[in-house]
Amino acid sequence: MGALSPERNGSVSIRLDVWLDIACLFKTRSEAQHACASGKIEVNHQSAKPNRLLKVGDEIEIRRPFGRKQHILVRGLTDRHVAKAEARQLYQDLTPKPTAEDIETRRLERMYRAAVTPPKAPDKRERRALRRLRGRDD
Repeated sequence: MGALSPERNGSVSIRLDVWLDIACLFKTRSEAQHACASGKIEVNHQSAKPNRLLKVGDEIEIRRPFGRKQHILVRGLTDRHVAKAEARQLYQDLTPKPTAEDIETRRLERMYRAAVTPPKAPDKRERRALRRLRGRDD
């Protein structure tokens, strides 16, 4: 990863996709790039590309699955990966706490997805156990 690049006015900046990865808001930089390219990231209320330079004080809105939005205020910049506890110091999460209705809705969504997800095929150990149960012990 490159070093922090100074802007014309002397402040320090870093690429948006790099910062999102370092701040542990996305698992990988490529995942952060994809989110930017698909319009799921806004910086200061403007759609942002992965190469946008980010500086301290910028506000980021991340659209998460199922209509949820995460609001972030940039508190610090670094160009090196740091421990997750230190990465949390790079931003302030301004997302409001979920209401009781939101929590219940999320619980129902999880239950629905679990019911709709097709069952996986049994693995070797499970197939052997099924054969033993059916009395076809080989």
